[in-house]
Amino acid sequence: MERVSYHNTISDAISLIEASYTQFAFSRHYHLDFHIGLITHGEQKFNHNGKTNHVGHGQIVIMQPDELHDGKSTLEAGYQTRVFAIDPAWFQQLTDLQHPTHTLAFKQSIVSNTALFNHLKQTHCRLSTSHISQLEKDCLPFDGLYQLLEQFSTTKSISNYSLGVQSIHTLKEYLLEHLDQPVRLEQLSNLCHLSPTQFQRHFKNQMHITPYAWLYRLRLEQAMKLLQSGLSSTDVAYRVGFYDQAHFAKAFKQTYGVPPSQIIG
Repeated sequence: MERVSYHNTISDAISLIEASYTQFAFSRHYHLDFHIGLITHGEQKFNHNGKTNHVGHGQIVIMQPDELHDGKSTLEAGYQTRVFAIDPAWFQQLTDLQHPTHTLAFKQSIVSNTALFNHLKQTHCRLSTSHISQLEKDCLPFDGLYQLLEQFSTTKSISNYSLGVQSIHTLKEYLLEHLDQPVRLEQLSNLCHLSPTQFQRHFKNQMHITPYAWLYRLRLEQAMKLLQSGLSSTDVAYRVGFYDQAHFAKAFKQTYGVPPSQIIG
């Protein structure tokens, strides 16, 4: 049976997921945030960067923003996971990285380190409870995640994939500002000074996903953030461009495994 719980923390930049998946499978998708996952039971299989990976109990999965991947259980009993979803800007501040052309990255997507796993698991558990002091809530994210950064992070040049006169970054910013409006292929291609055919070809070559699938996921990623901020499901649906509440609820559950009503801000 699928069980998924989402928790906010003292920081708007960090949210927590605790889940148990048996039949549910994630289709190819990406995140706006870093996702640091701890496999606490069972085994998961996921495809990422053209490679099939298997991760099991005691291993850490690091999924960076905008990287396509999927995921499902390899065992009938399923798998359980605890996940930190972290805004990239929070990581940048934690490392004092201020170079405008560089960003934080991780050297690998799978980490096998028992001591670090246990440390992160304890951090996740404590952040999920209300029975700790305010000061501990404030300090725990830094204390819990700094070891991961210190051992496995690096910096890299920002990959600013070009689409005509625009970039993926500027296109994302444009769409985030217009999620509540119908988006046409002609709009996007004109924005990039490309023909519709050129735009589709360049986009698929750069992002390995169609423009409409990319926008669909962007809407749902933003919907999750808005629900966690405390907005109602009805309000969120309209803000991200779903004009039918039932359609939004179905799409959200297919994507995250739970209906939007279960996300409590």
